[in-house]
Amino acid sequence: MSDPLIRRAGDTESDAVDAADGLRKAVLLNESDGTPTLALRRFTLAPGGSVPEHTNAIEHEQYVLDGEYVVGIDDTEHTVSAGDAVHIPAETVHWYRNESDREVAFLCAVPTGDDTIQLVE
Repeated sequence: MSDPLIRRAGDTESDAVDAADGLRKAVLLNESDGTPTLALRRFTLAPGGSVPEHTNAIEHEQYVLDGEYVVGIDDTEHTVSAGDAVHIPAETVHWYRNESDREVAFLCAVPTGDDTIQLVE
């Protein structure tokens, strides 16, 4: 059994994601914190930013915190905004685009373990 943990708002830093334009990721909780089954991450996407088509080895559950952006899943684009939730199955092609003039933010919960990312060419 793992110990309880409180991660305070100022305790994490976000890092730029190299494969994307304007995307930053902060790992809020993961295996190194003693969370055995889920990792929680917070992403921000700058105005005009985008994430290229890619797949992940694991599923994603996302919750939009702020703003509105386009998420493409397989062959369909969806506009999502604050309060919306998104499920992306493992190995599904997806991408993101922020067409607005403000930064957007979303949480992403994923199973712990290998999250191999494959860019789609």
